[in-house]
Amino acid sequence: MYFFLLNLALNDLGCISTTLPKAMTNLLWDTKAIPYSGCVAQLFLIIFLNLAELSLLTVMAYDCYIAICQPLHYGSLLGSRACAQMAAAAWGRGFLQAVLHIANIFSLPLCCGNSLSQFFCEIPQILKLSCSDLYIREVQLTTVTAFLLLGCFVFIALSYMQIFRAVLRIPSQQGRHKAFSTCLPHLAVVSLFLSTVIFAHLKPPSIFSPSLDVVLAFLYLVVPPVVNPFIYSMRNKEIKVAMWKVMTGWFS
Repeated sequence: MYFFLLNLALNDLGCISTTLPKAMTNLLWDTKAIPYSGCVAQLFLIIFLNLAELSLLTVMAYDCYIAICQPLHYGSLLGSRACAQMAAAAWGRGFLQAVLHIANIFSLPLCCGNSLSQFFCEIPQILKLSCSDLYIREVQLTTVTAFLLLGCFVFIALSYMQIFRAVLRIPSQQGRHKAFSTCLPHLAVVSLFLSTVIFAHLKPPSIFSPSLDVVLAFLYLVVPPVVNPFIYSMRNKEIKVAMWKVMTGWFS
């Protein structure tokens, strides 16, 4: 579990570092420009890190499933080599899909200006600048990616169905509480990540607003990486005690 948490922490650090420093620089220096190469690099990292995070969360769901439903086989099914291979597959999948998207998007002729109504480079905003029918290739690639993301969601959902069934069969209340405490932080992180991404990208066109797009982008790019460490840290008793002292000190 801690090996996968390390990978998730590195991913969250990368997500924050990809967009927030540039946005803060633009705000402090009152500029709104980003170089073409910077836009390419930023979009690549956004796609790479977000897809890798979803893959890592899917692998972590499998980790929770084995830990609760097949605890006696945990050592044989999730040894150090298996964990390293699954983590490498998660990072590799994100990298490969990011390369495909970047090669596809930036091969399109951009003939509708160079102004993005967003504080970072993202696929929909760049496609709006293209006047070529070749964008259908990107739509097809995005559709394939969406089905892969749906597959991850279905796998996570099925894993937790089996987890909850196994937990409810535990006779003691203490045992059920311990099992739930093992998987609830991961479930909270998954729910936060998927809810922000889905709402940002699948909102109805009738509520289109540039300012709303900025807020939603901030929610799914900044909020989950910032909140994830706090969610997992709440399993640590010392951190919970320290947080409680801080909160009681504020309101006393």
